[in-house]
Amino acid sequence: MPLLLDSFWRAVAYCMRPRVILLSLLPLALMVLLAAGFGYFFWSASVAWTREALDAWPMLSSFWGWIGGLFSSDVPSMLAPLVVIFAATPLIVLVSLLIVAGMMAGPLTRLVAERRFPTLERKKGASFIGSVLRSLAFTVLALLALVVSMPLWLIPPLVLILPPLIWGWLTYRVMSFDALAEHANPEERQALLSRHRLPLLTIGVLCGYLGAAPSIVWASGLLFAAAFFVLVPLAIWIYTLVFAFSALWFAHYSLDALAQLRLERASAAAPLLSSEEAAPVPGPSS
Repeated sequence: MPLLLDSFWRAVAYCMRPRVILLSLLPLALMVLLAAGFGYFFWSASVAWTREALDAWPMLSSFWGWIGGLFSSDVPSMLAPLVVIFAATPLIVLVSLLIVAGMMAGPLTRLVAERRFPTLERKKGASFIGSVLRSLAFTVLALLALVVSMPLWLIPPLVLILPPLIWGWLTYRVMSFDALAEHANPEERQALLSRHRLPLLTIGVLCGYLGAAPSIVWASGLLFAAAFFVLVPLAIWIYTLVFAFSALWFAHYSLDALAQLRLERASAAAPLLSSEEAAPVPGPSS
């Protein structure tokens, strides 16, 4: 528990550092670039295709005529750009967050290592490719678990429990591994993940609940269309800040636990070395 609380407040403090704040703003800049590229290359074609799709929908043709009579305007032409915006925004946001997540995890762990554990030996126990493949495998498992558990979401308490638990498990499996990938060898990593499984899972679940908070802002942006372009960027920034906090919390906890493990092993090995050095060397037999 002391290690859990200590790593928590340190992660909160690190989130206020200018470097972390700048990293948390990266998705917004990347989203603007992606949106500009999408608008330049695909906007006209997307709007035209959406306009044709709305006109071709038989069930809505009479509805468009009725609405057009009330407002004296071409309703599908007015709706087509909005449909494209609401459809493209989640994809742009997802791509931005995935790119930035890959860019942030390593620098944040290195920030913690440089400032708190500069003398901690880096044993490079995992490769970058192996870490990525492992993350993808656990992500697929988490998505499958979400799909399988969806019928249970109809039971009111479970919808507030199952998704954060699944995302928390995914966060724990991925971020604890990534936090130790640079410094711990496979044996040390296995020992730490076994010894600290419950605290690390607790961090993952708490971060899973924190990750659900921006969804409220996102839903508000969809509900209040007038505030869409204000609330959605705010939700994206909060998503990134929660990710940064999660990575920092796992980094502080995992590296501190690794330093303690090595200190324990060094202390346990010291008496053995002393006794071996103190033991008399047998002389030649006569």
